Amino acid sequence: MTSRLLLLGAGRSASSLIQYLLRHAPAEQWFLTVADANPAHLAPVLAAHSEYARAVPFNAEDEGLLDELIGQADIVISMLPALLHPVVAGACVRHGRHLATASYVSPEIRALHAAAAAAGVTLLMECGLDPGLDHMSAMRAIEHIRARGGRLTSFKSYCGGLLAPAAEADNPWKYKFTWNPRNVVLAGQSTAKYLENGHPRFIPYQQLFARTETLAVPDYGEYEGYANRDSLSYCAPYGLDDIPTILRGTLRRPGYCAAWHALVRLGLTDDSVNLGNAETMTWAELIEAYLPASLIPHLDLSLRLATYLGLNPTGEEMGRLRWLGLFSDRPVGHANATPAQLLERLLSEKWQLQAHDHDLIVMQHQFEFELAGQAHRLTSSLAVVGDDATHTGMAKTVGLPLGMAVRRLARGQVTTRGVLLPLDAALYESILEELATEYSIRFNEEEQPVAPPQ
Repeated sequence: MTSRLLLLGAGRSASSLIQYLLRHAPAEQWFLTVADANPAHLAPVLAAHSEYARAVPFNAEDEGLLDELIGQADIVISMLPALLHPVVAGACVRHGRHLATASYVSPEIRALHAAAAAAGVTLLMECGLDPGLDHMSAMRAIEHIRARGGRLTSFKSYCGGLLAPAAEADNPWKYKFTWNPRNVVLAGQSTAKYLENGHPRFIPYQQLFARTETLAVPDYGEYEGYANRDSLSYCAPYGLDDIPTILRGTLRRPGYCAAWHALVRLGLTDDSVNLGNAETMTWAELIEAYLPASLIPHLDLSLRLATYLGLNPTGEEMGRLRWLGLFSDRPVGHANATPAQLLERLLSEKWQLQAHDHDLIVMQHQFEFELAGQAHRLTSSLAVVGDDATHTGMAKTVGLPLGMAVRRLARGQVTTRGVLLPLDAALYESILEELATEYSIRFNEEEQPVAPPQ
């Protein structure tokens, strides 16, 4: 019997997911409908698979069309923006259709748990990279430590979508967009919360990028990590309610965070105020408008900014800001915008992934645990390089775990109903095994005893 799969959205992270679904469609007896705002770009991909795949135009704001498409499906896979998922999930519950996504469980989705369970529907969430692979790999390591009799005392987890070293070239930020630019610009705009040695720690947004940790990834060098919004919410799902230290963070290359901290302090990541600016306003004029009039007016603009922020005028932070063109006569190109919108527009050009570029996904878990009276440290690292600007490492690590979860859902191997995360060993062990054997996406683990303090 044919299973009807509906994929909503086919943006930059969907290429590997679509490839995976098409690869398995004949054997699994799937018929795939891809609904996208611009289905024409899918024609070359789907042309050889017309017997079991089609593309249809889709407007995410057309709830009538959404309802119709979901009613025709057995399993819905959503790659739409997360804010649209409550509507999608609600329609899935009404029609009795399973849903799988790579997005976080929002309060609105969580509120659907009882209704979904009563309708016999699984809302399988957080099955991408982060969230997704982070859950699966962390839970596997945690359960293996527990099975040996170990007691966890610290868990830190970091992930970043970055550039392969060869693609960093002359970009001093060593960063380009491999996912939603807006999410990058607005990253961290909340107080970060975590635990350290049994004590709660809070980092307000204004200080977030000034408080980083350095870590090394085998074969790929050093990175700096900053804390994500709420690490404490992962204690209960991971069964770590009594752990003294838990922190989840985002990775960037060294130097990025200090320069981004300058943008935060200046106010360019603010998305709460409309500047009422003209489209022809230059970046130099915008930066000038943020500086106090009391600064020495005859000084070069970049020197006045360095003075204002207390930066070395010839240092790396100022070099990164100059490279962006913040002191140029280039028009901002967007009228009546927020500072964050102007920054996003600028960065979307400066940080655009080129056809020849390869991105790099880096994830690292750091566990500390006690076993037979001895302290141990386990480091679990993943690095995935993209094939090109279409089949990116981001697309692989988001799309493949999601596709594999859908495959198991379609086979009836996922029997829990309601809102579900991939925290069950029966699900994550098989997905991690398939990723390792079929795609060489695997975590490398290093464990060593920790010497007691002198």
